[in-house]
Amino acid sequence: MNISCDIINDLLPLYHDGVCSEDSKNAVEEHLKHCESCRNELKAMDSELPITNRTENLAEAEAVKKLSKRWKKGMIKSVLKGAFFTLLTVVIFLLVLYLFVGIRIA
Repeated sequence: MNISCDIINDLLPLYHDGVCSEDSKNAVEEHLKHCESCRNELKAMDSELPITNRTENLAEAEAVKKLSKRWKKGMIKSVLKGAFFTLLTVVIFLLVLYLFVGIRIA
């Protein structure tokens, strides 16, 4: 069975993690017997990914945390303002009913 390297490259991550079907596993193993490039690709999956710009990433993460904290604080403030103005509106409405319409609350 002759399967292209593109298809094998699509299957390699599943094969590497051991989650592909038995047919896919057999197809990949058969292809790997004859293809140096795909064998190298599989070996590359075993190596650790390089972490570049670690300090820059940490700084960005800290900035996101600060932004998230400010956003949550702003949301709480907005909810409290909304609740206050809703309560104020209800009180004014009841006051208008009481004073001008003559509806008495028991």
